[in-house]
Order: sequence, then C-alpha cells, then structure tokens
Amino acid sequence: MLGVGVGVGTGVREQRISEADRDALAVLLSVDGLGPLTLGRLVDRVGSPAAILEIASRSGGAGMLVDSSRAAEGEWRAMPGNVAAAIAVAAGNRTKLLDDVTRSGLRVVARGDAEYPARLVQIEIPPPALFVRGSLASLTARHVVAVVGTRRPSPAGRRIASRIATALARAGATVVSGLAVGIDGAAHAACVTDQVPTVAFIGGGHARLFPRAHDRLADAIVEGGGAVVSEYAPNVAPSKGTFPQRNRLISGSADAVVVVEAGARSGALVTASWALEQGRECFVVPGSIDAPTSAGCNGFLRDWQGLARIVSGIPQLLDDLGLVAHAALPGAIDAGAVVRSTVKLPSAKAVLSGRDAAQVAVAEALVHGAVTVDELVAVTRLSVGAVLGALTRLEAAALARPIHGRYEPLGPLAAADPAAA
Repeated sequence: MLGVGVGVGTGVREQRISEADRDALAVLLSVDGLGPLTLGRLVDRVGSPAAILEIASRSGGAGMLVDSSRAAEGEWRAMPGNVAAAIAVAAGNRTKLLDDVTRSGLRVVARGDAEYPARLVQIEIPPPALFVRGSLASLTARHVVAVVGTRRPSPAGRRIASRIATALARAGATVVSGLAVGIDGAAHAACVTDQVPTVAFIGGGHARLFPRAHDRLADAIVEGGGAVVSEYAPNVAPSKGTFPQRNRLISGSADAVVVVEAGARSGALVTASWALEQGRECFVVPGSIDAPTSAGCNGFLRDWQGLARIVSGIPQLLDDLGLVAHAALPGAIDAGAVVRSTVKLPSAKAVLSGRDAAQVAVAEALVHGAVTVDELVAVTRLSVGAVLGALTRLEAAALARPIHGRYEPLGPLAAADPAAA
C-alpha cells in the first residue's frame, strides 16, 4: 500500500511507499490541474499512484479515471475529462518526466517517508510529495521560523530581515522562506553568510526556478546543508496560482512566521494568513504610516489584533519565541577578523575590570550586537534608567558611542571577543 494515501482531508497512512509509487507520484505531480485532493481520492479508489498510471496507460484509460474519481454518494464531482486526459499523456511520457527529476538533481520525498517534514503533515492539505534538492534535516530543529516580506523592501527592511534571520539562526532556529527577491532573499543570505542551513520553498518546478537571479543563492543554500523544496514537478512553471499555495508550505513548515515589510497586497500577508489558519504564531514588524512597504504590516496588526503580535525588538522577538536572546544577537564585530587574528582577544568583563555590574552587563550586550536602548533593556533585564546610566559612563570612558539612536562599542570594547567568558 501507499504511504501518501489520503481521503478528503484525512490523515497519513504510515506504510512505507514503494519505489514504483514514488516514481508514479513524480509523474502525477507534473499534471496541470491534478491537485492533492483529487489525487488523494484517486489513490483511495484505485489503491496506489502506480495503479493510477497503469489505468491511465490502458485504452480508454482517461475515461476509467473519470469514473474512478466519482464519489458513489455524490459528495464531490468527478475530475474534469481534460485532467484525466493529461494524466494519460503523462503516463505515456513517464520516462522523460522521471529523467527530468534526475537531471535536476532532485529526489522525491513522499508523505509517510521518515524525511517528510513532520510539521507539514499537520496542515490541512499536505503535499503528497516534495521535490527536494539538498537536505531537509534542518526542518527537524526544535524551532523553525519563517521570515517573509515584500519583494521591494526598503534598505532598512532588508537590514532588519538580515538581523532577524541571523539572530534566529544563532539561537538554534531554522529559518525558512520563499527565495523571492527582497526580504526572503535577505533572510536566506544572512543564514548562508552565517554558515547555517536554511530552507527555501519555491513556487514552481526546480527547472523553472524563479527568480533566476537567485540561482547562486539556491546553490549556496544547498551547499550550506539546507534545501530548496517544491511540491511541483521540475518543469511546472510558476504562476499567480502556485505562489499562494507555496506560501502555505512556508508557514506550515514553521512554528511561527515573521513578516518584516509588506505592502497592502503583498504575498507575505497571504503567508501570515496561512499561519493564523494553521495555528502558527504570527509576528509583524510595524513601520511608519507613511511607508508603502509597511502599509500591509500595519494593517495586518490592526485587523488581527490579539492574534498577530508586534515585533518591538529582536531580543523581544527571541524571548517571545522561547529562544535565548543574549547569545543569539548578531555580533557587533567582524568575526572573520577574530578568526584571522593571532592575538587572543579579551572578554568584555576583562576590558571593564573594576566597573560596576550594570556597565559590564550593558557592555556585554553591546559586544553581542544589541544596538538600541530597548534591546539593551530586554537583554540585560535592567531598568531603562540603569541602562542609560551605564551607557553614559561607558561613553565617558570612550568605550561606547551613540549613532542616530543606536549604540556601538568603541576602543578596546569594540575589539572584545563575544565568545570569550
């Protein structure tokens, strides 16, 4: 029997899938118009994906499939004849379609396989199978968080997405997104730069990767231990319909979704809506009421108050997600320079020997990448007054400086090793 067999919205059968059924799934998922519900009904009626192709290969097979898809009690309509005909054509092109999978360097991971992401099994209509390039191992992490947003972000939005993704990765969470230009790309790139796995769900087949500008980023994701994943066969073209469906996988594979910037009609809001429908947490970065890239975020927070949560700072976000905020903040110094140096760098405590506990706590937070008073308060658990007092004394000692409302370590503190105790 089949490991992906589903009725209408029913659960997973845990039997292992045969190679014949795995190949049949790869062929069937190339058929335009054959969705997971219809495929599931067919499997329930005829027994397996391989049996569907066997019927489709017979003379008059398309008509047999239409009959097989019809519910006895009329709960649902039979599949359209053109879809059944397309299945028959795919059955005839089986060898070529399977060669496309091999040529694209993919493997088919079906429901019921141990590698199939456990979080995706929980959504209402999981894909019968996934076309995977790379490793799905990082999706077994205790925390998986989606970071999404507009394709046309502001420079500040891109920086925030990068900082959030870096902080999440350093806290042990796997970051997932959609490989789109803009916020998605910034989140993936931050993980690649930090040499941690990230997973991208794409809105078409691997051979039709969109956007083409992210070919190298996709390669880097795979080389870094992550994966590029699609529910579509390699040559399925992306379309306006495939991207919203893809978005349910981004949210469904995660425990929470973070929207950084989104216009009023941004697809990121679709992902946020899927998250709420799937019972995932949803966090939204607010923005200026004059910024078009924040109009969708601000509106979503207004429309879904009590469900969508505001991101008031990166440490606060990590805390809300149950992650360790202090150690996860992006470092304020060039880590590569530390690695290249032959000199053992001191810790912040060593630099601040003799100073009070508040100054040491604030200085360590600065070295670990906290940059605003709010972030310093969240990380150190000190009062605002204590943080401001410590910053004043650090400034007087030329160990810190303010820059447009943000703070950074200075002098010997800037050279302190964030990894040193």
